[in-house]
Amino acid sequence: MKNTAREVVDKMFTAFASGDVDGFVATVSEDTVWIYHGTQIIPAGVFEKKEGVKTFFTNIMERTEIINFEPQEFIVEGNKVVVLGREHQKVKRSGRELKQKWVQIYAVENELITKMEEFATSEEVN
Repeated sequence: MKNTAREVVDKMFTAFASGDVDGFVATVSEDTVWIYHGTQIIPAGVFEKKEGVKTFFTNIMERTEIINFEPQEFIVEGNKVVVLGREHQKVKRSGRELKQKWVQIYAVENELITKMEEFATSEEVN
């Protein structure tokens, strides 16, 4: 049975939640592009190809402790998946805690994520 776009994104989120970098990278295409527009606190970045996505993942895992990561709403239209969510993380180096709300837009082709674009806002909490 062929995976739907939503199932591919769910598989990626499962790998992220468990810290499975190989499983995470396995959900993206060779020519994937991930665009993170940044927040008031976290800088923007563009990550290309599997190696770039691996860097995106390891940067998050090495620098932060994820306290809560919650995809809340999914909107699916063909091969596009829009996810609204929120997260709470602690920066390992400084101990600062951040809360974010975000919108992530995924394009999925041939059961792989070809593009992700994230728009987020963040605030420091104590």
